[in-house]
Amino acid sequence: MGKITGGQLVAQSLIERRIEYVFTLSGGHITPIYQYLEGSSVTLFDTRHEQAAVFMAEAWGRMTRSPGTAMVTAGPGFTNALSGIANARLANSPLVLISGCVGLESVEKLDLQDMCQVPVISPMVKKAFVCHNPERIPEFIDLAYRTAESGRPGPVYLEFPVDVLNAEANQEKIKKIHTDINSHPADSDKVPELLEMISKAHSPIVIAGSGAWYSNAAEDLVQFIEETGIPAFTSSLGRGTIPDTHPLCFESSLAIRPGAALAANMTADLIIFLGARMGLFYIFGDIFNKEAKIAQIDIEPEEIGRNRSVDLAVMSDVGAFLKECNRIIGQSDIGNEWKSRFSGWVSTLEKAKDDGRAQAIPDWECDTVPIHPMRLAKEVNDFMNRDDDIVVADGGDTQVWMGMTRTVRKAGHYLDSGLYGCLAVGLPYANAAKLLYPDKRVCLIIGDGSVGFNFMEFEVAIRRKLPIVVVISNDLGWGMIRHSQELRMGHAIKDGTHIGRVDYHKLVEALGGKGMYVERSEDIRPALEEAFVSGMTTCINVMTDPTTISPGSVALASLGAYKAG
Repeated sequence: MGKITGGQLVAQSLIERRIEYVFTLSGGHITPIYQYLEGSSVTLFDTRHEQAAVFMAEAWGRMTRSPGTAMVTAGPGFTNALSGIANARLANSPLVLISGCVGLESVEKLDLQDMCQVPVISPMVKKAFVCHNPERIPEFIDLAYRTAESGRPGPVYLEFPVDVLNAEANQEKIKKIHTDINSHPADSDKVPELLEMISKAHSPIVIAGSGAWYSNAAEDLVQFIEETGIPAFTSSLGRGTIPDTHPLCFESSLAIRPGAALAANMTADLIIFLGARMGLFYIFGDIFNKEAKIAQIDIEPEEIGRNRSVDLAVMSDVGAFLKECNRIIGQSDIGNEWKSRFSGWVSTLEKAKDDGRAQAIPDWECDTVPIHPMRLAKEVNDFMNRDDDIVVADGGDTQVWMGMTRTVRKAGHYLDSGLYGCLAVGLPYANAAKLLYPDKRVCLIIGDGSVGFNFMEFEVAIRRKLPIVVVISNDLGWGMIRHSQELRMGHAIKDGTHIGRVDYHKLVEALGGKGMYVERSEDIRPALEEAFVSGMTTCINVMTDPTTISPGSVALASLGAYKAG
């Protein structure tokens, strides 16, 4: 029986799990793993920053519903990965972060890149594991992946000291475990209670969040609203589980979205939360009608009843619960009675949607110079009109404008940072999307501030032949902060909010990509057409109006204004 090291066991475990990509930046403390992945079925996809590697793994996990894998070296490699982990935790994105660390024999000797890493990351992940025994490496790999994808998904940390990776393992003591998590618990006993609440309602709504996506509930969700006639809204990764083009879908549940969301949230008498969380975007529950009944179905107990008491608490997988609802509804004629009763409510929301969108039309159709950023968002949205087009949004105001505009036709095909509000996700997300879906069009719209964080991921896209199209909304600085300061203090502090003109398109050209510069709104679509036809990684630098203020800037101006005590 030949010798086998810890690093070889890590590599074997990843290969046996059929991990396709490990997003990574190399380092000495993980070289013992690298050497056994080289030439294997696992591709080491190298980024220019550890943060980008984690963002790519996060996007991979979001889109595939299976944990993405990132691997970083000790010390600064580890600390560079933390923002990506924090973003994944708040977005419930499944991923496994593997990190090297100083050897056990060198702890507290002032060895290279020595730091105590686990206490730093433990509050940010579902679980942090450290393997001190090379024979147990396969067990820890299995444990990490099972934890990341079971229940409410999220990031998991797995640490290997370098001397454990270099140590020879006793093969007689190695136990290989590989368990797939396929169970989908449904609290079917609560189904009659929900149906009873629907029977008593006159203006109900459904809000489907990330839990609907991760439970693969799209088909059952559409059937549920069609069988009941209840109008629906979507949020976070739930966007697209019901296409925005469906007659009973009223698009995003966010009140700032031009449409019916604000009116529905404030007047509905029954809100059915399906894998959605009641946080900031719903003013911590205060946006809803105080007399409304609330049913919350979630696989994670701690989310049920957060910020507001709920009338029906259901701890369940969303998809499994909806299947049971549909089964029972299908055995009676109650659905027809509901559809008739709720038709007037649907008509009310249709009018609210038309009225809300009418108020946004002047901005969507604005032809001023510099370009209104909402016009830019509409041009991107109108061009990216195929069902399988993927749009990524990154930035402060830029993400808000796109979120207010994007028509999501297919789940898993619109990505942004989410509640953590982390800038710099855009290029890694777009690269991951194009890597996963090489035949689909991928467009990133990003602010000029955000694009500076991970700018060298343009080089990764070019080198790896990932022809993404990146549209920069260039308002000469940190627009959301600038506007929030103006609203809060009457002026913006130039230091820290002003960047000035940067020819980002020329920088991309210098890297070997395609660069384009746009100043007029009528030139946006021709630029997009040329970019996608070129088959090259392209940067379209669009000069946008630095004076426009988004609802996000208004909200940021009030940050911290909640009363204490």
